[in-house]
Amino acid sequence: MRETGLRAVPAPPRTVPRRHPVVVGHRGAPAHRPEHTWSGYSLALDLGAELIEPDVVVSRDGALVVRHENELSLSTDVAAHPGFADRRRTQDVAGEVYTGWFAEDFTLAELRTLRAVERWPQLRPGNTRFDRTEPVLTLAEVVALATSRGARVQAELKNPTWSAAQGLPMVELVVAELRALGATGPDSPVVLQSFDVEGVQALRAALGATSPPLVQLVDGGAVHDHLVTPAGLRGISTYADGIGPAKSRILTLDDTGALTGVTDLVAQAHRAGLTVTPWTVRAENRFLPVHLRRGTDPGARGDVGAETRLLLALGVDGVITDSPEVAVRERAELAAPALAPVRPRA
Repeated sequence: MRETGLRAVPAPPRTVPRRHPVVVGHRGAPAHRPEHTWSGYSLALDLGAELIEPDVVVSRDGALVVRHENELSLSTDVAAHPGFADRRRTQDVAGEVYTGWFAEDFTLAELRTLRAVERWPQLRPGNTRFDRTEPVLTLAEVVALATSRGARVQAELKNPTWSAAQGLPMVELVVAELRALGATGPDSPVVLQSFDVEGVQALRAALGATSPPLVQLVDGGAVHDHLVTPAGLRGISTYADGIGPAKSRILTLDDTGALTGVTDLVAQAHRAGLTVTPWTVRAENRFLPVHLRRGTDPGARGDVGAETRLLLALGVDGVITDSPEVAVRERAELAAPALAPVRPRA
C-alpha cells in the first residue's frame, strides 16, 4: 500500500452513513449513453442523480464547452471531418503530450458541427448505437437542463492554469458565466471542482468567501499524496469545501486488483471540515476489485453495487458514478430501517 499518511483500518459493518450522500452522474450516465450528451445527462436525472458532472474546456473564442478533455478525437467524430484534417497536431497539455484535435483550435460554431461518440467502444459497445447523433454542449446548456429538473451541476474545470497560459482564462470565463446565471452564492446550482490546486484557489479568490461550493479533486498518484495528509487536508479547508478523491484513496488494492483494506481518509477529511465525494464508480470488471468481477471479460458488468455500498457505509458524502441507478438503489437500502422482529402472539 502506498504511504499517504493514512492508516489501513478494517471495513465497517453494514450501517447507515452518518450523512445523506448525494449521487453524482459522472459525465451523465455513461454506462448507458456516450459521455457529455444531452440524452446521457437527462437519463442520469431520470435514474435519480441529484447532480450531473460535466467537464469544461474552452473554445478558441472563449466559449465554455463540455468535453472530457480538450483533445477531441476520442469523444467526437472530428476525424471524419475532412475540413478539419489540417488542425491535427501534437502539443503538451499540462505536462502530458497528446496528438489530435484540440478544442482551443476551434470556434464554438465549428465545435457545433461535431457529434459525440462513445469514448470506450471496446468496453461499452452498446453505446455506439448513439454515435454521431448528438452535438457538443456548452456549460450553460447543461446548467439549464439540470435546473429545469430541480438538480445541480458539479462542473470539473480541466487544467485551468494551463488554459490561462494559452490565453484562455478559464477561471475568469467560468466566474463571468456564473454571474450571468446569477449563480455565484453558496446556494448556487453549480458546484465547481478541479485537480488544479491553483485553479481552485483562484476560484475562491475570484468568488469570495460566499462562493459556490468548491471541491479539490485528488488523483490517485503520488503527486497528490501531500493533499491527503492531515496537514494537506487542513490546507484544502482554507480554500475549498470538499475533496473528490480517487476511490483508490479510500479502498486500497494490491497489484493484482485485490481489495486489501480501507483507509481513514473519510474520517480525516470530515475532521478537517471537508466533504468527501470519491470518483469514479464504474460497473465494468476492468474497474472493480477482483472479488467483485464477474467472468473474465473486462467489459462485463461485475458487482458494482457492493463497491458502492462499501463506499456509502464508510460515510462518504456522495459518489461520482457512471451508473446512477445503482448508487440510488444502494443508498436507499442502506438508509432503510431494519425490520422489527416478528413476535409471537400471547
